[in-house]
Formats: sequence, structure tokens, C-alpha cells
Amino acid sequence: MALKLTVAVTYYDRTRALLDGRVGIEGCETTVLELEPEEMFHRALHYREFDVAELSFSNFLTLTAEGTCPYLGIPVFPGRKFRHSGIFINTRSGIEKPEDLAGKVVGTPEYQVTAVTWVRGILEDVHGVKPTDVSWRWGGLKEPGRAQKTDFVPPPGLTLEPIPDGATLQDMLAAGEIDALISPRSPACFDAGHPDVRRLFPDYVEQEKAYFRRTGIFPIMHLVGLRKELVEANPWLPDSVVKAFEEAKRLALEEVAYNNIPRVTNPWMDAHTADARAVMGEDIWPYGVDANRTCVEAFLRYHHDQGLAARPLTLEEIFVPSTFERSKI
Repeated sequence: MALKLTVAVTYYDRTRALLDGRVGIEGCETTVLELEPEEMFHRALHYREFDVAELSFSNFLTLTAEGTCPYLGIPVFPGRKFRHSGIFINTRSGIEKPEDLAGKVVGTPEYQVTAVTWVRGILEDVHGVKPTDVSWRWGGLKEPGRAQKTDFVPPPGLTLEPIPDGATLQDMLAAGEIDALISPRSPACFDAGHPDVRRLFPDYVEQEKAYFRRTGIFPIMHLVGLRKELVEANPWLPDSVVKAFEEAKRLALEEVAYNNIPRVTNPWMDAHTADARAVMGEDIWPYGVDANRTCVEAFLRYHHDQGLAARPLTLEEIFVPSTFERSKI
């Protein structure tokens, strides 16, 4: 009898084959749900609604370090993004370069957000700006009243306060009530062309390419988790899930590299894909432990150093052991 699973993912080209049924999970009968990340993370981590779910890497690590995470990780990373593009400034703040963020008030949807953790790590490693050099404010980007998905007690020396009731970060940035914003999503004031709001790195694509060439890191935002009790009862399941996500990604990479009439609504998509491969190698979106070891270890360091994990974690603690090696024919 097939194992019945509920799977929750965001709609990407690399998950589309799971959503439309072209790819299944062997041995399983699946119900696949398409959800936005914020809703999916909240429902997964607070209510354990899904058997397999895309999870915030940061939230997953915090709960794993505490021993309270309901999910075990597999080295499948459907959500990745370079984040130099996610730093927005009010031009009246006097910020011209990354080092100018020291002493400023910076907003973030949640201090624990994976994207913001990456940015803080890069700011410290590359530009010498420590998290404690900044005064942090957290709250809803576009809607007031955002709740944190995991509890967080600021470490000594860190200034972290909620924004006022009824306020949003995007309105505060436009008004100059915060100097800068680090966010996975762009604020509406930037999208609308507000004259006082711009990116810290207007040339973010070149900055991100240079960062990858220097470090080999393509930042991971989300990983896939499986409910612990399901893995314990069905030890074959993690590898079956990995295989399904790998096949869905393979189909997506075929589409973006297709060099006849584009299958993606971008007239130069095959050229963009070739350009990305020239910088990053043939597999521009790698899954698996070995291909991501440098990236994961960097984030584990950032995450613990910033006080988000109660103790240092190792790769062996966060991924199901059977997924470290893939069988070959």
C-alpha cells in the first residue's frame, strides 16, 4: 500500500513537476500543496501540518539546535538567492557604502530570517560591520502585526526592538524612520520608485557574481524537511523524496536551457542560463551535501555566531544520514 503524504512547496520551475504530477515520490501517494513561504513555514513549524515541507533554513536550525524541530532535513534546497539585492537604504541616511550601516537603524521582517542572517554574515566577513554595530527593528514589511516564527532572545550587546503597532517597515523606510531595510522581498516604496529609496548595491548582479567567484557560495534560503516520525517508520523515504526533487529540478534546467523557441517567457533565457553556467558551473542549482558543504558550513557559522542557535551544529546533525551519498550504477 502506498504511503500517503502531504507535501508543501512554493511554486518554482524546479518544483512544478511535483505540483503538476509529472514527477511523483516512489512508494507514495502525494497531495502536493502550493503555498507562499511565510504561510508554509508558519503552518509547518507551529502546527506540523505537512509530512514533507519546504522550510526556512534559519528556523530549522534554531529548532534543531534546541532539539524541538519536528522535521529532519534532506540536502534539497529549492529556495536559494544571492542577497546583495536585498539591502535597501533611505538616501537621506548618509549611507553610501556597506561600512556606513554601522551606527544606523536597520529594519528586518524578523531578525531570524535566513536571508537577513546571510546578509549580516557577509557584512561582517567582507565589510567589518558586526550585527552589534547596528540598531535593529523588526516587524511586518507590508502589513503590521507580523509574528515571529521562532522565539529569539537577543544576545548581549545587540539592540533589537519591534516597530510600533500599526507601522510597517516599508512606510518607515520611505519616511526615514529607519535608515535601511534588509528584506527577502522588496518594499513597495522601492518598487514604486520613491525618490529617497534605492538599493545599497545598484550593481547587485556583478556584486553577486564576484561574491560567488570569490567564495563558491550560492546562499541557501530553504531546505526540505520530513516529519521525524515518518522517517523513523519508513527509513527508505528520505532517498525517495530526494530523487523526486532531483528529477523535478532536472526537468526545470532543461526548460531554461532550451535553445529553440523559449519555454520560459524571456527571449534570452538560454543565454542567461549559459552565462550563469559560465560563472557557476554546469549545475547552477546543486542539491546534495558534497556540492553544498562550503555554503552550509558558512551558514552554520553565521547562524551560531549571531546567537540564533543554542549550540554549534554539524552537517551530520541536520541531514538524514542516508542522503549523504547517492547510489551510482
